[in-house]
Amino acid sequence: MADILLPDLSVVIPAYNEEATLAKVLEELIRSVQCHEIIIVDDGSTDQTFSVASAFPVKVFRHSTNKGYGAALKTGIRKATGKKILILDSDGQHHPKDIPAFYHALNSFDMVIGERNKNTPQDRTRSLGKKIIRIVGEYLVEQPLPDFNSGFRIFDRTLMLGILHLLPNGFSFSTTSTLAFLKEGYSVGTVPIQSFIREGRKSTVRFFRDGAKTILLILRIIMLFNPLKIFAPVSILLILCGLGFGIYGYIFFSRFSNSAVLVTLMGVMMFFIGLLADQIAMLNRRNPLL
Repeated sequence: MADILLPDLSVVIPAYNEEATLAKVLEELIRSVQCHEIIIVDDGSTDQTFSVASAFPVKVFRHSTNKGYGAALKTGIRKATGKKILILDSDGQHHPKDIPAFYHALNSFDMVIGERNKNTPQDRTRSLGKKIIRIVGEYLVEQPLPDFNSGFRIFDRTLMLGILHLLPNGFSFSTTSTLAFLKEGYSVGTVPIQSFIREGRKSTVRFFRDGAKTILLILRIIMLFNPLKIFAPVSILLILCGLGFGIYGYIFFSRFSNSAVLVTLMGVMMFFIGLLADQIAMLNRRNPLL
């Protein structure tokens, strides 16, 4: 039994067809720390994942169908009773011995994310996708992003429950939860970790499919938290283009063209649509459970 006691920590582990690695992860976790509870969410596995999890002194919840990584995390977070929640992958990529560092770092932040080092093996297409998403995300949240899609993270349960209804059910849960915390003004810190090569089944993340979904979800999150970040630049650009065409037409043809007037009006309308979207977003952000 581990000597490190973390009495208010719930560890949530989503699992989908991880019979080959789950036992090893749980054994190492139990040896590393004593926490309030360990929750396994079997996301509709078709192998023996549920049986493997049930053999350990943990709480096991099961989805009847595969609902997605984010859906499994939502179930675990809602079932958790600890004040602090740590997410740990079930494929052996993360080292449970790093958990105490996360736990203590949370005293200074609202969320702490495992920052993978540069030597961590990554697929080139996924690495490119991550860079693109980082550029988009940093523009939208107006600050540098940590390792935003690292699944190894800890956070205050109450704060996460306040935004849980906004988050997706798929692999983009990690990315969008990071952005949501930042846009809500919560503090997000990092701790350095070593991420290991994935064991067991191959990752089901696909660059073009899940990368495109992630970018779309980032835009949705920003539309929810700061719609004017999208509408204001577009409206200003349209207004400037319209005025530019109008001035050009007036100088050379002694009249404002209909297209110049139309583009200018489109810019003005876009700005007011942005204001309306901002008001709607304020209403939508309210947690229906509060």
